[in-house]
Amino acid sequence: MKDTILKQMQSESKQTIIGVMGSGESDINQYRLAYDLGKLIAKEGWILLNGGRNCGVMDASAKGAKENGGLTIGILPDTHTDHVSPWIDIPILTGMGIARNAINVLSSNYVVACSGGTGTISEVAMALKMNRKVIMLGWPAGKFFFQFGEVHYSDTPEQAIEYIRQCIQFNNRI
Repeated sequence: MKDTILKQMQSESKQTIIGVMGSGESDINQYRLAYDLGKLIAKEGWILLNGGRNCGVMDASAKGAKENGGLTIGILPDTHTDHVSPWIDIPILTGMGIARNAINVLSSNYVVACSGGTGTISEVAMALKMNRKVIMLGWPAGKFFFQFGEVHYSDTPEQAIEYIRQCIQFNNRI
């Protein structure tokens, strides 16, 4: 009985963290996708985690979440706050440079990879290695990692959120 109550308390207190990975440089379309994704994450009541910087996908997704009542966590590569997005509630200064990607992935229940370069691809690879569900938002299907692990491709933030909902419902049944 005691174990059952403890398990229930733990599952109720743990919130879903969605890692949003992507480039520090984004065009207007990529910015909109990231903003809309952040907005939808907030509306679901999930926590948004990203690289925390004040540029590109990181800034856009955090802004979308904050403007819609969400909680945002930024895992930063630096030891100072010079480049922290104003939309980040909890900046975590690591001083780890790109090694912080491990924290990004390991702290996320699900990973959504928006447009990006090798840093984003390294996060996708690590997420697959760590058995995280990965959603490739706005990437052409089959462009990267199509032969590895569990990768789901979405064209819109709504599709990405719906896929995460389905995964959560499935996992709650197990």
